[in-house]
Amino acid sequence: MAYVFLVLAAYLLGSVPFGYVVGRLCGVDPRKEGSGNTGATNLARTCGLWAGILVLVLDFGKGFLPVIVAASMHAPWPWISLAGFAALMGHCYSVFLGFKGGKAVATTLGVFAAVAPLPLVAAAFLCVVAIAASGFVSLGSLVMVTSMPLLLLAFQAPRFIPLSIAVLLLVYWRHRENIGRLVRGEEKHWRKKKSQDGKR
Repeated sequence: MAYVFLVLAAYLLGSVPFGYVVGRLCGVDPRKEGSGNTGATNLARTCGLWAGILVLVLDFGKGFLPVIVAASMHAPWPWISLAGFAALMGHCYSVFLGFKGGKAVATTLGVFAAVAPLPLVAAAFLCVVAIAASGFVSLGSLVMVTSMPLLLLAFQAPRFIPLSIAVLLLVYWRHRENIGRLVRGEEKHWRKKKSQDGKR
């Protein structure tokens, strides 16, 4: 029963809408501005870089903490995976926001930082390369989660591959609108936005 309560607690922690709270503190409802998302990227666009960084750190912690607690309880790895995924589901489908929320990228970083730090570093590197090469943050996020199952296999951490596949499907689903814009050539390009902001 302790593991069941841990998973429920992980969902509730994941549901805490830090992006919404920080947004309201700076006078913005992120659900009605920018991409309409409560994640760090939209907060950086609508409230400024430091607000985005703060939300990134807090959302990272939502994924990291439940997994570390589960590990400290010597929970079997399936329960550790469930705790991490519950936090992600809470972030994406927050009970405090009418089962709406972010796109799970920062919280995914927190989960895998706890269970598989070396594969995560490699995946994050690929993410940065993809963003630098393309200018699309969403594409970098998709590259990161797509590479994670293969990197877990390469780094001999296969027990968390099921978790990585579940995360991949969740992140792709949450990014389905971004994927559509990428296909149509309509996705927001951070270099162009930066250039446009500099001309104002």
